[in-house]
Amino acid sequence: MTRDSGRDFQRSERVGAELMRSLTVILREEVKDPRLGSVTIQEVRVSRDLSHAKVYFTCFPLDEETAAREALLNGPLAGFLRHELSRTERLRTIPQLHFVHDESIHHGEQLSALIDEAVAAIPPEHQTDADAIAATDDAAAGL
Repeated sequence: MTRDSGRDFQRSERVGAELMRSLTVILREEVKDPRLGSVTIQEVRVSRDLSHAKVYFTCFPLDEETAAREALLNGPLAGFLRHELSRTERLRTIPQLHFVHDESIHHGEQLSALIDEAVAAIPPEHQTDADAIAATDDAAAGL
């Protein structure tokens, strides 16, 4: 990896973080659509050439309106958001915005539920005391 490509990568991360902050403020203060009141920007990933940005968002509750919110954000509202970003960001070109619903929280909840089910299915005679497990882990770590 050359020095320049590392610097570009850091720049795209910095730009992504700044776009995330700005988009959060714009959605909260400038956008008056009540359907977007529960939208939270989770992450913005900007391409190395800064021409495109994937904006990951969540909304609660997760329902059938989520797809409609994503379509709304990727439709005419994307142009409005880019325009607002051009007023606040000091970039030569504002990246094209691509909104994607972030499924990671939903997947995490499903995984947690599966783990809880698996633990509940263990017969009591095979369950061990949490303190005994912690003591074994501490001993193995040399604590």
